[in-house]
Amino acid sequence: MEYLQTAIEFLLHFDKHLTAIISAYGAWAYLFLFLIIFAETGLVVTPFLPGDSLLFMTGAICAQGSLNVINVFILLSAAAILGDSLNYAIGKAIGPKVFKYEKARFFKKEYLDATHRFYERHGPKTIVLARFIPMMRTFAPFVAGIGCMSYGRFFAYNVIGGIIWAALFIFGGFWFGGMPLIKDHFMLFTLFIIFLSLLPVIVKFIKVSLRTKSN
Repeated sequence: MEYLQTAIEFLLHFDKHLTAIISAYGAWAYLFLFLIIFAETGLVVTPFLPGDSLLFMTGAICAQGSLNVINVFILLSAAAILGDSLNYAIGKAIGPKVFKYEKARFFKKEYLDATHRFYERHGPKTIVLARFIPMMRTFAPFVAGIGCMSYGRFFAYNVIGGIIWAALFIFGGFWFGGMPLIKDHFMLFTLFIIFLSLLPVIVKFIKVSLRTKSN
């Protein structure tokens, strides 16, 4: 219970902790930020790590002169791209092994074939749009790997999505994070960003629920 309370406190005041980390470790903070974004996008078991909010906070801190915003943008774009690539590779390595058993109840070969067809048809926009949705950002490249989406197409849209995602939140924080209204209510604004990120999932869930009830 104490560990859980500590974790919640850390997440709720992450902006303050991030500032302290940068002050204490200087250039090593770049590595810290890289590893968080890399893990959040690259390891299917760590979708709970901060993504959008971390990029925005980092951009705001860059505006104060603590870090170089261009270096941060390049580094975290690379972390996002490499993370998705790792996630794809893990999915591609695991997929064939999991789905090779003909009598498997949940991992049937036809599911794999259907996933492959979906990602060949809708994969590019899924990879890009999933960047802006927590949880989906972590699972989309993993499923793309399982579905054996061609790596050339995956990588092209992985790069596009990673750069757009990093640019939007880092430079958004850099330009707007210092505004008095945002600065004085930074945690509320961070929660608002998370809510906006989750909004498409909430809307989709409501639509599916209403459609199910009507049927």
